[in-house]
Amino acid sequence: MSTTYHLSSAEELTTDIVEAIKATFKSKPITIIIEEDDFVLTDEMMLKLDERLLEENPTYITAEESIQRLVGKYGL
Repeated sequence: MSTTYHLSSAEELTTDIVEAIKATFKSKPITIIIEEDDFVLTDEMMLKLDERLLEENPTYITAEESIQRLVGKYGL
């Protein structure tokens, strides 16, 4: 089982969240990973996105179509 909590800052971490984790997982082993959300688009990424926006006939597909193709090809 996997549960993800997204907090806008460490200040939002309350005892309620800790108690909810304890109540859900009881005596089962768990792993807690802390990651900073510091994703920033690079100039190269922004350039590629701008190029895609200028395409006359976009060749990209929706997320749903992408997932359907992966399921069809790999049985995910």
